[in-house]
Amino acid sequence: MMGRALLIVGAMSTLGVIAAAVAGYTLHSPTDANMPLHVLIGLASSLLLLFSHCWIMFYLIGTGKAIKDAVRENGLDPAIIEETKRFKNESYPSLMLAMALVMATFIVGGGVATGSISRWIHHVLFYLAVGSQLYALWKERRALTENERLMESVDRRLAASPARVAAS
Repeated sequence: MMGRALLIVGAMSTLGVIAAAVAGYTLHSPTDANMPLHVLIGLASSLLLLFSHCWIMFYLIGTGKAIKDAVRENGLDPAIIEETKRFKNESYPSLMLAMALVMATFIVGGGVATGSISRWIHHVLFYLAVGSQLYALWKERRALTENERLMESVDRRLAASPARVAAS
């Protein structure tokens, strides 16, 4: 449930980044009256994107630790622990890339507004950021879905274990 909520926040932030671009493409100069709106939407959506990715990483770390503890305490198959590591190894690089590109896009935007950096660099970073964000959302969805299935599987195994049944 938590993973789904974080994915929704990630999708909303992606729409926000796109909305910032729409606002940006309507600007005629750095002194345009809509520049503060472009900056505000860009800042809010960038922070939301960073929030969602960071919390997904923390969520995978936390659930991985819980699964690891359950496996060790209840003598379950240690291969389960490797699955949690796989989720992180497969999703973290794309999350980090999306975060880095969104931060770079926002920061370079400041340089564009002051005239010290060319617009095309900001535009290229934006398209790379959106592409990497969409890829990261796909990877996150897969990792969170598999993580949820693994947690349910561990819960079922624990519920069916003789030690749990005898304690009831």
